[in-house]
Amino acid sequence: MFRKNDKHLQIPFISQMDNLPKKQLDYIENSWSQAFYDDFFSQIDETPFDVLYADCPSRPNIPINVLVSLEFLKASNGWSDKELFEGFNFNILVRKAVGYRNLGEGDFDLRTLYYFRKKLCQYMQNNGINLIEKAFEQVTDKQIDAYQIKTGKQRMDSTQVASNIYEFNRLRLMVEVIQRVHRMMSEEEQKKYADFFAPFIKGHSGQYIYHIKGQNTSEHMQLIGELIQYLISELQPKYDQDAVYRMLERVFGEHFRVEEKTVKIKVEKELSASSLQSPDDKEATYREKGKKSYKGYVINVTETCEPENAMQLITKVQTAPNQVEDVTLMIEAMPDLKKRTEIEILYTDGGYGSPEADQILQENSVEQIQTAIRGRTPSTEKLNLADFDIQQSQSGTPTQITCPAQQKVEVQQSSQKRGYVAHFEKEICETCPLKQKCAAQSGKRDMRWHLRFNKDQVNVSQRRRRSIIHKLDGRNLRAAIEATVRQVKHPFPAGKLPVRGLFRVACMAIGSAAVCNIRRIQRYLEAKKKLENGANVPQKGGQSSKDSLFVSIYFWLKVVLGVWDAPFMLRKLKSGC
Repeated sequence: MFRKNDKHLQIPFISQMDNLPKKQLDYIENSWSQAFYDDFFSQIDETPFDVLYADCPSRPNIPINVLVSLEFLKASNGWSDKELFEGFNFNILVRKAVGYRNLGEGDFDLRTLYYFRKKLCQYMQNNGINLIEKAFEQVTDKQIDAYQIKTGKQRMDSTQVASNIYEFNRLRLMVEVIQRVHRMMSEEEQKKYADFFAPFIKGHSGQYIYHIKGQNTSEHMQLIGELIQYLISELQPKYDQDAVYRMLERVFGEHFRVEEKTVKIKVEKELSASSLQSPDDKEATYREKGKKSYKGYVINVTETCEPENAMQLITKVQTAPNQVEDVTLMIEAMPDLKKRTEIEILYTDGGYGSPEADQILQENSVEQIQTAIRGRTPSTEKLNLADFDIQQSQSGTPTQITCPAQQKVEVQQSSQKRGYVAHFEKEICETCPLKQKCAAQSGKRDMRWHLRFNKDQVNVSQRRRRSIIHKLDGRNLRAAIEATVRQVKHPFPAGKLPVRGLFRVACMAIGSAAVCNIRRIQRYLEAKKKLENGANVPQKGGQSSKDSLFVSIYFWLKVVLGVWDAPFMLRKLKSGC
C-alpha cells in the first residue's frame, strides 16, 4: 500500500543530532547534506510512484523519497550497495540528507532496495516511463524556479560509458552462450547431448580460449556454428520462449549465415554495431569513435548556460545504446526541453546537425549554434550561402534573403517547385565590389542575378553562419559542458559503471547528474553566505565598505560569471587601489 512520507517535516523535540557540539551542527547545516535535504529530498513528488504498489489495505511502503535519494547518493559517490547501506545506517550526513535525525530510525532491509529497483524496471518495460527520470526532472524544475535560473540558453554534449561486462571476443562470446544453454537444460538433456557439449564445458569460456591459443579460430567458430544450428532445431519446441534460447538464436543470426544448407561465418565487416556484446547485457552495443572502440552506452547531458545565472543546472540526462547518434538524442529531447524550460538557443558540437534536427528545432522555435559543422568547409575565396542572411518562417521555409552587400530581396519558389530562388537587382549587383566572388549568377533571359538553393542547403548554411558569428563573438558557451560531462562520469572509474542494462545505466547517470546540481547549489549558497557575512562584519580601520566591495567583486567573478582565476584578478584589483 502506498503512503507518502511527510514524517521528516515534523522535527523531533529531542534527537541524537541535537547532542552534537555547535561546531559540528554548523558544519552539517552548511554541508551538501543540508542542501540535498532542502533542494532534493524535500522536493520529491512521491505520488507518481504509487503505481508500483497494491491499491488495497496492506503494509505501507518504505518512504519513496528515501529510496530514490539513496539510489542517487549511491550513483554520485560510486558506492556499492553495502557501502550505501552502511552510509544510511551510520553516516550522520547521509541520514540528515534523507530526513532522519536519530540512528536506527527508518530501518529497513537491503532487499527493499532490490525490490524497488525491480519494480521500477518492470514499470519501465511495461509502460516506457522511467519514474527515476521523471523525479529528477520534477525536482530540477523546482530548483530552476527557486533560484531563478534562466533557461533560454542551454548546451548539450554526449559521452561514452561502459556497463559492467567482460570484453568478449567473438569466439569466447559463442562459447559462453553455449555453456549457458547447457546449464539451461535438464539433466536428461545434458546426458543426451553430452558429446556435443563436451569440448566446451571443461572450464569457463576464458579457459577454452586460452587452451586454443595459436590455433586457427575459424575452424573452432565453424564447429560452433554447426552446433548452434543443430541446437536451435533440437531445442525449439521446448525452449522457444526461454531467454537463453533466444540469445542462442540471436548469436547465430548475427555471426553466421546459411548458404545452400551450409553454415558460413560472417566476416567482421558484416557484423552489426547492435550485435550482442555480452550475454549479461543484451542492450550494450559496439561503436568506433575517433581511433577508439567502445562497448556500452552513450549519455547525453543538457544544462543551462545563461551567463547571467548565479549557477548552471543540468536539465536533462539521456541514455541510449552507443550506436545511437547524438543528433537522434537531441531530436528526442527537444519537445520535452521546450515544454519544461522554454529553451530558445541550444549550443552543440558538430555531431548534432541533420535535416531532421533542423525540422524539430524550427517546430519548437529553437536556434541551434554549433561550434563546428560536419562536411566540407566552403572555400573562403568565394562567397557561399552561409554569407547570406536568410530569414525563415516557423516551418523552415525561406522567406527573405540579404546578401553580404546588404541587398535584401524576397525568396520565391523555383519554377519546378523543387527549391527556391532569389532574384537580385542587376544594377546593384553590377556595381558591387563582391561581384567576382558572389555565389549568385547573372541570367541569360532574365538579366537579374539569381541564387538557387533548397531547404536543406539553407538550414546547413544558416547553422554555419551562426557558428561563424558565435566564434567571432569570442565566447564559447558550449565548452563548459565538457566539464559537466566529466563531473557526471567522475564516480565511475574509466567511465565504467558498476551495473548492466540500459535502465540501470540510465538511473546511475541521472543520479550522478542530480547530485552534481546539489553540489552546485551548495557551493552557491556557501558563497552567498560568505558574501552576506562579509558585508555585515565591520573591518578594522574603517575599511568595511571597500572590503565588502571586493567580496562582491569576487562573488560575481567566481560564482556568477564563472571566471576560473578570480582570486588572481581580485589581487590585481586590490593592488591597483
